[in-house]
Amino acid sequence: MKYSGTISRGVRTPIIKKGDDLASIVVESVQNAVNEANIEINDRDVIAITEAVVGISQGNYATSDQISKDVNNKFGDSTVGLIFPIMSRNRFSMVLKGISKGVKKLIIQLSYPGDEVGNKLICPDELLDTGINPYTDCFTAEEFKKIFKNTVHEFTGVDYIEFYKSACECECEIILANDPRAILNYTDKVIVASIHERFRNKRILLNDSRAKVVYCLDELMTESVDGSGYNEKYGLLGSNLATDDSVKLFPRDCKALVLDVQARLKKIYNKNVEVMVYGDGAFKDPQGGIWELADPVVSPGYTDGLIGTPNELKLKYISDNKLKDLKGEELKQAMIKLIKEKEANLVGKMETQGTTPRQLTDLLGSLSDLTSGSGDKGTPVILIQNYFANYSNQ
Repeated sequence: MKYSGTISRGVRTPIIKKGDDLASIVVESVQNAVNEANIEINDRDVIAITEAVVGISQGNYATSDQISKDVNNKFGDSTVGLIFPIMSRNRFSMVLKGISKGVKKLIIQLSYPGDEVGNKLICPDELLDTGINPYTDCFTAEEFKKIFKNTVHEFTGVDYIEFYKSACECECEIILANDPRAILNYTDKVIVASIHERFRNKRILLNDSRAKVVYCLDELMTESVDGSGYNEKYGLLGSNLATDDSVKLFPRDCKALVLDVQARLKKIYNKNVEVMVYGDGAFKDPQGGIWELADPVVSPGYTDGLIGTPNELKLKYISDNKLKDLKGEELKQAMIKLIKEKEANLVGKMETQGTTPRQLTDLLGSLSDLTSGSGDKGTPVILIQNYFANYSNQ
């Protein structure tokens, strides 16, 4: 029996800069890591590349002025509503700066008790004693702060009501409401800044006759503005703070990159590896309540072998039920036989109860994000081995 299961290994690379040949850097760095660790590349190993270095190498940046111009082209010099931005300096402060420079006045509608990805303005339990109905009640910032004295984020120490108001470069008001239609009491022109609920929120607004112009963040910066970067599919979604006046946009053309890396590694090792680009993982912090996924998707590009979901048996369920009377070598061989003979599609079968029903790219991207971290580890490439192996592989 093989005693090693899934291994996730961070791979160090040179610092990536605009214009670098990323495919060559990834392949060379993987080779160096493989040689250093004295390991072998196998079929269905996974190479994961963080979206940050893809966007950097592409030079996929936009300044606040370029964002401002795109917003102004769509809304003109008018009062615009901005609903449900996530509370993040890294993710949204520069986007907010650009939007605010392109309009006459901005009405920002924050959700409460927290944002879409779990950043809290207040503890949800504080609502219990107030009699507030979070589904219907709307507040100005001043009214909200009279009720809730502490709106400072637990981890960052930032009061996002005050921070977002100060970050605007135009006249700004902040309201707090969870019904997207609340913004229509202030303006008929709206930017939907939510990520995963954007389609629903836009639909709700457009179903209200008061709404005249509605765009989502993925509809801004979808083409180059004065030489800027862009993302034709996700626009400003997935962007990160880059400099004091620019953002790095979510990368584009990821499919071409992963296929290039896959082909190069095939030529070197004669193995069919899978390759993906990953951003934020999709997991929730039990302490802070933050759901990590602030990108529109976990993976914007991957090779075809990563399409689908796991097709796995739940070993402990089978051991406690179908094979409950077996032990030792007899149990082992019976389990191996069941795994080798399992159906190609186990959806709905009791034998899979308790396995993880998620896309392979979401699982692998989350594993990669946790392995690489977001700080100074210097491993923007991840080598994952044995992920597709199981108990029957000897």
